[in-house]
Amino acid sequence: MVKQLSASGVTEPPRTLATPLSAGTAAEEAKRRGLRNMKAVALGFLVGAAVIFLLTSWAQSAGWPAWVGYVRAAAEAGMVGALADWFAVTALFRYPMRLKIPHTAIIPTRKDQLGDSLGEFVGSNFLAEDVVRDKLRRVNLASSLGGWLAKPENADRVTAELATVLRGAITVLRDEDVQAVMEQAVARRVIDRQWGPSLGHILQQVVADGAHHKLVDLMCDRSYAWVRDNHTTVLRVVSDRAPTWSPKFVDELLADKVYGEVLSFAWAVKVDTAHPMRQALDRFLGEFAVDLQDDAETIARAEQVKQQVIEHPEVQKLIGAAWATAKEMLLTAAEDPSSELRQRMTHSLRRLGERLGSDDALRSKIDTWAEDAAAHIVTNYASELITLITDTVELWDAEQTSRKIELQVGRDLQFIRINGTVVGALAGLAIYTFAQLVF
Repeated sequence: MVKQLSASGVTEPPRTLATPLSAGTAAEEAKRRGLRNMKAVALGFLVGAAVIFLLTSWAQSAGWPAWVGYVRAAAEAGMVGALADWFAVTALFRYPMRLKIPHTAIIPTRKDQLGDSLGEFVGSNFLAEDVVRDKLRRVNLASSLGGWLAKPENADRVTAELATVLRGAITVLRDEDVQAVMEQAVARRVIDRQWGPSLGHILQQVVADGAHHKLVDLMCDRSYAWVRDNHTTVLRVVSDRAPTWSPKFVDELLADKVYGEVLSFAWAVKVDTAHPMRQALDRFLGEFAVDLQDDAETIARAEQVKQQVIEHPEVQKLIGAAWATAKEMLLTAAEDPSSELRQRMTHSLRRLGERLGSDDALRSKIDTWAEDAAAHIVTNYASELITLITDTVELWDAEQTSRKIELQVGRDLQFIRINGTVVGALAGLAIYTFAQLVF
């Protein structure tokens, strides 16, 4: 029950939560018409039995043949059966003729108890661990899921739904909250960890594998190309560092000689993969990789460099904008059906479906996981699920609940009245016949 305050501050009468039961749809209107029609048919059987009873009573008093008594007995018993079943059906939903007879209007007066019973029934028969495990085992969940996902249209549908969920989640998340989490959970961990040993281990592996040779080749090529294309610059550097008393032509000859030697050296390093310069560079890189892992001074200097890099304004700006960039990329990829993200997701789902169709071990694992997960849920949360049923029923309005239930099952219950009329008539006929034969 919920109390509300009016605009004037006066407490309004409590109202029950009737929203789940108040929707009037075309389907409900059709059921309502069907219920009225069946009630009219059942009433017609009762009226028919009453009319036959009255006519046969008159005919019997007028001296009609003995068979009239048989018809009269059948009609009389049919009326009794019709009235008794009308009373029984009506007593489920309301007080018959508004008389508060005990044990009538069962649904509106015992709604909460019925909700509790329904909850207990669902808990005992549907939320029991052995029931859930048996049901999942017979369903062959993994096999059915695999066959369903293997169809392209189903994989596309799942991808579209996942993309919708992803868009919704990204839209709901606040940028500042995500950035704070990224800085604390990701950036802080990266920053707080020493970079030297990790970089040293990577560099050591690169040098051992010879993967750095392509970079060295590129550097040698660029160095040679720079020396070759900057003859004037080399001459000016040498000339600028020559003694002031040296004649100019001597400086030019010396500069040309230096340029030629430098160009020859650059060419030799470029073309000779076993050049001593290259070997010296390999030794330096190997020793530097070891120092990054073991030498305290080198590690400390690496940490200083790391701190300088992280504190650089551009790097800080990049860290702050990381989520905005990632968010934009994810939203764009999620909205575009032809994006690489959605294409890969669809492909992965189809591959999963195909594997579930052919891999017995994988199917067994997924079936076991599903059973264990369902068993865990019903074992630990069955009471909460049952409470959901009982609390919801408790919030329903009693009379409206009764009308809704009658609308759903009342049409079929009218057959009880019809059957009561027919069975009552046959029973009355049988009893009257028996009495005539015996007495």
